[in-house]
Amino acid sequence: MKKIFDFDFSHLRGDLFGGITAGIVALPLALAFGVSSGLGPSAGLYGAIFISFFAALFGGTNTQISGPTAPMTAVSMVIIAGMVASFDGEVSKALPAILTVFLLAGLFQIVLGVIGLGKYIRYIPYPVVSGFMTAIGVIILLTQILPAVGYYPKEDTEFVNKFKPMAEELILENILKEEAGEGILVLEDFEETLKRAKNITPAMIKKESQTLAGKDASGVIGALKVMPRAFKNINYLELLLAFFTILIIFGFKRISTKVPSTLVALVVMSSIAIGFGLDYKTIEQIPSGLPVPNFSMFSAFDIGSIAPYVFTALSLALLGAIDSLLTSVVADNMTKTQHNPNRELVGQGIGNSIAAIFGGLPGAGATIRTVVNINAGGKTRLSGMIAGVLLLIIMLAFAPIASLIPQAVLAGILITVGINVMDYKGLRAIPYMPKAEVVVMIIVLILSSVWDLVYAVGIGLVMASLMFMKKIGDLASEQSKVTILSDEPVWSDEKDFPKHLMEEVFIKHLEGPLFFGSTSEFTQMSQQIPDTASVIIIRMDKVPYLDQTGLYAMEDVIVNLANTDKRVLLTGIIKQPKYMMERIDIIPDLIPEEYIFENFATCIEWLKLNVEDEF
Repeated sequence: MKKIFDFDFSHLRGDLFGGITAGIVALPLALAFGVSSGLGPSAGLYGAIFISFFAALFGGTNTQISGPTAPMTAVSMVIIAGMVASFDGEVSKALPAILTVFLLAGLFQIVLGVIGLGKYIRYIPYPVVSGFMTAIGVIILLTQILPAVGYYPKEDTEFVNKFKPMAEELILENILKEEAGEGILVLEDFEETLKRAKNITPAMIKKESQTLAGKDASGVIGALKVMPRAFKNINYLELLLAFFTILIIFGFKRISTKVPSTLVALVVMSSIAIGFGLDYKTIEQIPSGLPVPNFSMFSAFDIGSIAPYVFTALSLALLGAIDSLLTSVVADNMTKTQHNPNRELVGQGIGNSIAAIFGGLPGAGATIRTVVNINAGGKTRLSGMIAGVLLLIIMLAFAPIASLIPQAVLAGILITVGINVMDYKGLRAIPYMPKAEVVVMIIVLILSSVWDLVYAVGIGLVMASLMFMKKIGDLASEQSKVTILSDEPVWSDEKDFPKHLMEEVFIKHLEGPLFFGSTSEFTQMSQQIPDTASVIIIRMDKVPYLDQTGLYAMEDVIVNLANTDKRVLLTGIIKQPKYMMERIDIIPDLIPEEYIFENFATCIEWLKLNVEDEF
């Protein structure tokens, strides 16, 4: 505990400036991410406050600033939309289940850190990360075009009315389900069904229709479907608010980078909208008091409603881990320090767990905010904690004013986030990248955009792994050719090999790991050995690793050779392969210890004494 709470106050001035600057940068993004998620701006603020403070307090990267990020919000948005739809379209009903999933994600992150999986995150291939990040940008861009032009599907009466027949069917279906749950049989008590059906009001049908309309217009596919309607019903005031927000964000950076351009755009455009009394759509009301724990997630806990989302929570935890640790690497490069990946995961998990209890969005280490913190002088964990406290103070002091922010302004901010988060480096490299890597990147990009972010990454990882294994197997096969000694380029220590034994001895060179991706040609060796060879030397000097598939392949080859009265010698075998061969008794049952040589020179001496020239 001493190490966790051992604060360094020697850089307090730099930490203060860094934390304040990072907190100011985080404010508009937190509001925007909260609105886009579907839980409202307060969820984004709560997430930024608690994750920033506690991830900094318990984490393993001194200068990291954490909070809701584009990837985490994009995944959360999908989770929230799906769970709200399953709870009759009411966020209040779905909220306990949603927050429980977020809490589970935080707890999973703690477990990942405790069991030491943090160091393995770096093995995710770049094409997968690139495709995923570009997909995040595409999702944010396309879904934010609708509020940027002032179009909200649930408020489009003509669009909503299309779903009325389906809404009526669903309401009747729910009545039948309720009756079944109460043990009422429709055929025996049809009057009860009619009685309940008469209680269906136009307001209920309208509400269900709006839920279905919102669901149909959600995500990339949904946004594209309603885009023509959006462009026919543009609210030009909202469009101008979004347009000038984007213009200020990109334009102000050319004037100064000392003041965050997103904050400038938020303040300027909101002030204009409020000051001139414009008729615009505001964000939801932000609570002005201290955040209160949402205990309904425990009192209304239902394992049946959470069970289908356990894998989703784990996926969210892994995404947060990747997002955070990639930012930690950036921080290390800038500060010339070394983060503790497992401790960072524990810190992120604690931050996300506490944020979930208070109704906040899940988050991760935020690259832009971390860079801003470092550039402003942040050196220790205090900077991240100060950023969280600053956001809390701003919320308590300015919540009523913040509630007047135009939704189109936040849409404009998110559009710039979508543009910036895309991996242009990876996209520009497509003409020069290996085709296999391009395929992986594009598949992850497409599947993430139109289907499911988490499954897309999983498919990308499997494809990248299979391609990598095939490549390694091909390289191993190329380096390990099955030829007789006279036809194969000799190794340096084979130049003095006795010429009179060339036909009696067959030498097999192995290079690289012998694993399931490189055993195909090796297993053909016994079929290609010339009849004149009575002794087979398998050179294992350059075999660092032998897996179970490679082990059994070697056993099969040695057994086949033994059946044809050929002796097998091993030279230069190192610790791991030898250990594996001893486990299944290849050594000494199939290859006695006297047939195993430390180096090729001692093997030659044995050959001279034990092999006769017969040809």
